[in-house]
Amino acid sequence: MTRSPFAAVIHRKMTTMEKMLSLIIVGYIILVATQSASFFSISTLFDLIRSGAALTIFAFGVLIVFISGGIDVSFAAIGIVAGYSAVLISKAAGVDDILFIIVVAVAIGCGLGSINALLIHLHNLPTLIVTLGTASVFHGAMALLLGMETFTRSGVPQSILDFGSARLFTVGGESGQAGLSIFLPLVIGVGVLTWFLLYRTRIGRSVYALGSNAESASRVGMSILKTQLFIYMYVGALSGLAGIVYFSGLAYINPAALIGTELAVIAAVVIGGAKLTGGEGTILGTVLGVMIWQLLQNTLIHLGLDSSFQDLFFGAVLVAILGFIYFRQRQANRRALVFSSN
Repeated sequence: MTRSPFAAVIHRKMTTMEKMLSLIIVGYIILVATQSASFFSISTLFDLIRSGAALTIFAFGVLIVFISGGIDVSFAAIGIVAGYSAVLISKAAGVDDILFIIVVAVAIGCGLGSINALLIHLHNLPTLIVTLGTASVFHGAMALLLGMETFTRSGVPQSILDFGSARLFTVGGESGQAGLSIFLPLVIGVGVLTWFLLYRTRIGRSVYALGSNAESASRVGMSILKTQLFIYMYVGALSGLAGIVYFSGLAYINPAALIGTELAVIAAVVIGGAKLTGGEGTILGTVLGVMIWQLLQNTLIHLGLDSSFQDLFFGAVLVAILGFIYFRQRQANRRALVFSSN
């Protein structure tokens, strides 16, 4: 009897990396909770979920690129351009509807992602170089054509404000009401969709094949162009969605707000176990990597430390986990009698 995809997910054993990250997260939460009683509360949990929603959606897109053997640094610029453009189109058309804004942002993100895919494929250029260039081009073109006006709360479409403040439910506490953001089911939905595409579709197998060995994948008849179009259009779509989620969470629109988040998201995905050389990475590992970033970003104050320690601790975790990943890889190579000069 064939198990359903949901049963396969529930019964899947955690990888060594996922177990290690889970232990790190639990240990860190216990440490912070012993130092600050106010940290261990439902309102803190809800705040972490809400503030990490956009970064998690970005991370799912980055994961797919890593699995394919590429590196994309344009997702933040695409998120800004798609989200900002969608808001301007909504205001110009007089359509104050969150679904309309999201659809427009996702469509623009898909279009920008397809440009990345075509440049990478047609000119056989490294993904890092292409996306580094297009990130500047996309954001610069937006500044020239649409401007860089910041919209305060009074200028933001009401549907975005409502979306950002929507709650699934609220609970009472000592510090007042705390609500679980509507962003949570959206993030879960994106995670499930990404999992399904990667593990239950032919295009998902093509992504893994491309990351493992592009030449071999091409020889067995896989369309590299179609696979790359899917990858970068999907990343673009997620970036557009993440841009709207981010702006909704802020309750104001700053067209430069996401610049500089690229390395944090990429580092979180790497911490989650995705290999820079491609062919490896998991949804759960990515979520755990983002959780570590969110915890370090939002909890240092509970330890009485300055926010400047955030980069120090996150960098230390990143270096330690990278060392662990490649130590295990060298051990596997030795067992397989594969030796390297590096």
